[in-house]
Amino acid sequence: MTTNDICRRRLAAQFLTTLGPARPSELIRALGAVQSQDYAGAKWGLAQRLRGVTDAAIEREIDEGRILRTHVLRPTWHFVAAEDLRWMLELTAPRVNVANAHYSRHLGIDREVFRRSDAVLAKALSGGKFLTRAELRLELAHAGLKIPTGQHLSHLMMQAELDGVVCSGPRRGKQFTYALLDERAPASGISSRDEALSELARRYFATRSPATPQDFAWWSGLTIKDAKRGIDLAGRDLEAVTLGGQNYWVSSAAPRPPRPARTVFLLPNYDEYFIGFRDRRAFGDRIGHTRPITGGTALIPHVIVIDGQLVGAWKRVIEKNRVRVALSFMTTLSAAERKGVGEAVRRLGAFLESPVEIDA
Repeated sequence: MTTNDICRRRLAAQFLTTLGPARPSELIRALGAVQSQDYAGAKWGLAQRLRGVTDAAIEREIDEGRILRTHVLRPTWHFVAAEDLRWMLELTAPRVNVANAHYSRHLGIDREVFRRSDAVLAKALSGGKFLTRAELRLELAHAGLKIPTGQHLSHLMMQAELDGVVCSGPRRGKQFTYALLDERAPASGISSRDEALSELARRYFATRSPATPQDFAWWSGLTIKDAKRGIDLAGRDLEAVTLGGQNYWVSSAAPRPPRPARTVFLLPNYDEYFIGFRDRRAFGDRIGHTRPITGGTALIPHVIVIDGQLVGAWKRVIEKNRVRVALSFMTTLSAAERKGVGEAVRRLGAFLESPVEIDA
């Protein structure tokens, strides 16, 4: 197996080159979770794995509560299917709490403050209310909780998500709202930690093979020990393969890659195609590095990927009557590849239901 084989398999497993679930919420359930700190970018990432889905169609499933956006797995926002949120929180929230402990101390927030904040938020949202962060800040202030900075408020809201008190509600115009998790997420059908580990491992490797235990641990936020246990629990669903002395695991449920054909994607920052792996070297063969997707900061650009390989970056500016797209390439492209990039830009315009122009 070569690095090209790895990329072809991952493109197929992620439904970028294969036909996958028809609905956005079904796609998220198959992927397990989708990083969504860049909300607009995450929706575009979903659309490239679906057929003819628009931004508005994804928004409808979010408003309906089929897709929830909350802090789970690692300490950042993810899209999760509503029926999966409870068991994923139970499995991964303890590790996120450990990661957040130092920052909580830095802000002077202890468990008693979190307890009081959770109670206020639960009361404010009960009865099917959907409130913005600003509105919830007022509720907390009226209850006597001091919130000196936006960082304090963000930390209280993240903890309320991790504690299973709140999750996302429908958007109000361009504003995000919160909802009571008990009124938004159904009961989980997974009852034990081992069952949750096994399920998460199966979904991860089914949509990201080939991958290593280290990759799975990075993506899930779990320890290496738990990641390996999840692999063991998945049993015969996973098969070990070796490449260059490195052991990978491949899922029997992963879609098989189609015959080689040129594929071009304008992937968003934090896309699961690369953010789901700790080791991203396979994506950088063509340009000789992976710096745009492995930088030392959280500011990862949108990237251009051809045949699974990183070749450049892109930006978009949404204006009143059009979308402008700026492209920057890190290697020389053939005429056919440039044509493919143009087609990918047009797909973005169709998704946004807006005319699109490429900046010169």
